This record gives sequence, structure tokens and C-alpha cells, in this order.
Amino acid sequence: MKKILYIHGFNSSPHSAKAVATQAYFQQHKPEFAFIAPQLINAPAQAMQQLIAIIEHDATATWYLMGSSLGGYFATYLVERYGCVAALINPAVKPYQLLAGYLGWQTNSYTNESFYIDERFVAELINLEQLTLFQEKNYFVMVQTGDEVLDYRQAVEKYANATLVVQPGGDHGFVNYQAMLPNIATFFDTITAQPA
Repeated sequence: MKKILYIHGFNSSPHSAKAVATQAYFQQHKPEFAFIAPQLINAPAQAMQQLIAIIEHDATATWYLMGSSLGGYFATYLVERYGCVAALINPAVKPYQLLAGYLGWQTNSYTNESFYIDERFVAELINLEQLTLFQEKNYFVMVQTGDEVLDYRQAVEKYANATLVVQPGGDHGFVNYQAMLPNIATFFDTITAQPA
């Protein structure tokens, strides 16, 4: 069975506009894909254990990952561990550098849950970094140069040997995201997941 695991970004939710649009598209056009979009635990190590548990609960499925921003960073860890196929939208490459500037209490605007970012939070992100990619052909990476949160050039360098789409302008939310969903679906149909 084919399953999509949608991994939302920092301080986001499975109810975000991209997650909702993705689910609607695949339900309408590619119903053979089951769609799963969990609300992630706010601590990076616990969030990763949550994602691992979802995948390993149905290890016989063929898993396709979609990761936005920090979700792209998490998805990269999982691709390298399990050989999944993934689409990354404006993925974070070094999120620990950015979030080191956000130490203190944060509140998720979707869930109203408060959580604390400290040095341990940042260290957990560093521990998940994949310095070398061994599954480069398994990535479909989309970035927009107008991303106001992340430096798109980091992703261009990191995923240089992947299928890479660089669009001028746009923003961190990825302007006109829905237009890219057919391309993502085509990539999922043509790339076969390989064990890591």
C-alpha cells in the first residue's frame, strides 16, 4: 500500500493550507495513496520518534514523505534511514542555526500549545542532521528564491544532485503551491523507494 506522510513545519499543523491542499489533491486525483498528517510533538527528538513509530507501525507500506520547512529536515532524516521517496517544500537545511535565535517560550497558533526552546531543543536538531545524502535520487525539492525565512541557497547546495525546482520570487509558504502538486504526484509515480 502507498502511504503519504505529510510532515508540517515548525510551529505549524496538519491543518495548514499546504497540508489541507495536499490531502485534497491526492484524495481527488491519486486515491491509491493513503494520507497521514500528524500533529508533531514540539520537541525534535520526540517528534522524530513519533514519525518513526508511524512508519514502523506499517513497515510493509511504501512510504512517500512530504516535508515543509522543518518538516523537510525531518523528512531528510527519514529518507536516509528508510529509503523513502520525499517531496520537500522550502526545506530547512540548518534549522538549529535559525532556532537558536528563538530561545524561550513559543506558542503554536494552530493548537495554542506553548513550548520552550532551549539549548537541548537546538542540540536535538543538530543530532538529526544528515551531512551526506545517499538517497539523492529519492528527493524532489522545491524552493523559491523569495523565501524570507530560510536561505534557499542552502537547499540548492544540499540537494544539488536531487530533482530540484528553483522558482524566482515567492515566499516561505511557497506561492502557488497547488500548481506543483501534479509534479509531486508524477515524481512519486516514477521513483521507486529503495531500502537505505
